[in-house]
Amino acid sequence: MAPPPPPPPPPPPPPMCFPFANRSRTREASPLIVRTDSEKSYASSQRSEQRSNHSSQSVHSYRGSQKSDNLSNNSNRSKRSHHSTGSQNKLVRSGSYSPTKTLASDAEKLSFDSDSEAYDVPALPNNQSRSKFSEYSRNESKSVLTRVDSKKSSKWGYGWGLGKLKEREREMLERSPSVDSERPPLYKSPTRTSSRSSESKRPPFYSNDSSSTLVGSAYERKINDVELIKEKIDTADRLEDIRNVVPSEDAHQSEYVAASDKRREWISGFTGSAGQAIVSKTAAYLITDSRYWLQARTELDSNWHLIPAGAVDGPKDWIDWLVDRAKDANIGIDARMISHDKAASLNSQLKNKSSRLIYPPQNYIDLAWKEKPQRSKEPVFIQSLEFTGREASTKIAEVRAWIRAQPASVPSYSKAAPTAAQIHIGTLITSLSSIGKSHFHRYPLRCLQISPLAWVLNLRGSDIPFNPLFCAYLFISLDRVVLFLDAAKLTDEVEDHLRTLNIERKEYNDIWAFLRRRDWGEGKVLISPETSYAISLMLTHFRYTVAPSFIDSIKAIKNEVELEGLRRAYLRDGAAYVRWLAWLEHKIQQGYDITEYEAAWRLTEYRRQNKHYWGLAYENISASGPNAALPHYSPTKSGARMIDRDTPYLNDSGGQYRDGTCDTTRTVHFGRPSPDQSEAYTRVLQGHIAIDSAIFPEGTSGSQLDVLARRALWKDGLNYMHGTGHGFGSFLNVHEGPHGFSSSVPLVPGHVITNEPGFYLEGRWGMRIESALAIRRVKTKGEFNGDVWLGFERLTCVPIQTRMVKESMLTKEEKQWLKDHNKKCLERLEPFLKDDKRALKWLKREADRGIGIAAAGPGGFTIDWD
Repeated sequence: MAPPPPPPPPPPPPPMCFPFANRSRTREASPLIVRTDSEKSYASSQRSEQRSNHSSQSVHSYRGSQKSDNLSNNSNRSKRSHHSTGSQNKLVRSGSYSPTKTLASDAEKLSFDSDSEAYDVPALPNNQSRSKFSEYSRNESKSVLTRVDSKKSSKWGYGWGLGKLKEREREMLERSPSVDSERPPLYKSPTRTSSRSSESKRPPFYSNDSSSTLVGSAYERKINDVELIKEKIDTADRLEDIRNVVPSEDAHQSEYVAASDKRREWISGFTGSAGQAIVSKTAAYLITDSRYWLQARTELDSNWHLIPAGAVDGPKDWIDWLVDRAKDANIGIDARMISHDKAASLNSQLKNKSSRLIYPPQNYIDLAWKEKPQRSKEPVFIQSLEFTGREASTKIAEVRAWIRAQPASVPSYSKAAPTAAQIHIGTLITSLSSIGKSHFHRYPLRCLQISPLAWVLNLRGSDIPFNPLFCAYLFISLDRVVLFLDAAKLTDEVEDHLRTLNIERKEYNDIWAFLRRRDWGEGKVLISPETSYAISLMLTHFRYTVAPSFIDSIKAIKNEVELEGLRRAYLRDGAAYVRWLAWLEHKIQQGYDITEYEAAWRLTEYRRQNKHYWGLAYENISASGPNAALPHYSPTKSGARMIDRDTPYLNDSGGQYRDGTCDTTRTVHFGRPSPDQSEAYTRVLQGHIAIDSAIFPEGTSGSQLDVLARRALWKDGLNYMHGTGHGFGSFLNVHEGPHGFSSSVPLVPGHVITNEPGFYLEGRWGMRIESALAIRRVKTKGEFNGDVWLGFERLTCVPIQTRMVKESMLTKEEKQWLKDHNKKCLERLEPFLKDDKRALKWLKREADRGIGIAAAGPGGFTIDWD
């Protein structure tokens, strides 16, 4: 007689949610193992039967965890393992779940594990180890999941096999530093009993961990994003021979700098994007603004004194601080790292203190920095006419026409005809990012920048983080064009491009010999105020004239091809944003804990799927709770806070696409907003609507419209201390000038600008709404003075959440604007979301949803009908 069939497996446990209790949401780095920042996984009993129907498509992640009793034994570090049969390696646990079930076959395709996996691990008595454990392994030939038992391993864990483990991932885990501290206590998972298993229970989770669910290339990108433990650097030896000013900028006055140009970071240990180091004979000082005070206190060692710029009774900036203390002093600075106008202003102020700037022939930091990274050799590539709308030859011709139109540099008292030496014969473009005069909240003490060199030549590169730029100089005269660019960065295609334009190429460092020999002959060179002061010194004041950058002005006015590219880019970027918002809300409502870092990472992965995606336009701002009150906050793996349901969550991010640069901010709430949150958010929204709806005549500047964004906030005594908006590029910088809502430059058709009022309650929460706008002509009823009236076209296509809006504060027109915007988002994005039912459902709900939420009933009882 055949043996009776084995009993059926026990049912899966019920879904487990992490309650939103009054505990800290800040994610702490595990000291003993390397763990990724994804959501916590759990098995969904509702979808357990679906797994068998799709098992051939599922890829399951497996990682276990162990606690070491010997902290000094390096062999006890956590390691990843594939198919743990016979393995003695430590295992790092990573659960798996996902809104979709896909196998990552495309190197650039985002895919997740299935969240329908159910598993049941029998409980063990105390102090008893498991001699064997089971895992699923993929049977490649049959495309099914088969079961194997491990009898050799004395370690045990649970999860699903991810696939072949890459050697580099193993090496990264082995190299992870050990710290002499205990691992945080395990989260006690609820147990489930049934008629089939009375001891079944879920695997334990760490309450501050989110286990990874990415697979394929998305998983590789994440696991390779290793965050090293930051330690304070002892800078005593570095400071030994340094006595000068060390700015944050590079030789091109860039907003972002390459690793090889992070001199201030190397000398001080401070990694913030803005700040100046000043080292005297007896002390070292770091001057930075309020965005970085806390970070600087954490990163600076005892050799440094922090000077809080902008503080009450404090200096305005580093120049203010330096001038106030200088007396009979020689102050050294690399002339390449300071602009002409800034150096000229500082010198005139120091002269009154019997002091002056001096310029060492070599950069002392470069001499002392033994492990300084090499300058980037990434190849330059062509930005085709499909995206630019104008040939490089026509741009060069326009620059030459401007040069010819400039009057000769003749003294006002002279009656004689200009000499050859007084006539302007060319211009020198030294900045990768020429500087405008607007300012923005992410860089309140620095100017915004654009990219004339790359724009003129229809070329792009990869030398600068977040910006498709390359290190070079460009000289344009009436009869020649010279590009100073390293040969290693050229491709055959680019060489042909330069040859077609009749452009000479010289090595990057040949610029200094070119200036010293006056290779252009007689005549003066036009330079912008932001040109490196080293250029001014090399030319001497007899051979240059300072003039506002003409290229800045013409580049800021987008042609129709560029505008159409931006429209397409914002649609694709908006679709990715909506997919991500739907995913984030779904998981948080299920009870998952999601970190700020994980949320930002997931949004980047959704963007990565888009056509023409190149990278991020700037570092993700993903902030919840008090972090959202810091306009510049960007999360890290180890320090990210959990997104909570009590405060607004703010995400400010954007993608770089070949046809446009995107910048979008939305603030959402996943619970019931408090009255003060709703009122502040409504005022921010009213300011956003006021700018978006503005009609104004030609000649109006952004600074004249700025009050519209603040008027509603001012009614309640609220305000924000950053600019209302800035220009942005067409696959260039996310910050462009010269126009902006803090600029006196008149807005004209073709300008693009962001609209982003906000409010920040220090230490508690913050909010901002940002959309991109294009200036266009509009028809008005009166048409006073003719066709001179301008308005805005909204490029951003992401719904604005109505949950935090207080309907009674809105006018009839404002309510209609909000409803129309969300419905327009549905109409325009629906074709992009046909394959994502969850995102489409979320988008339709947002378009149809009313304004605000129902008030609490008797006893505080509430129901949210989502």
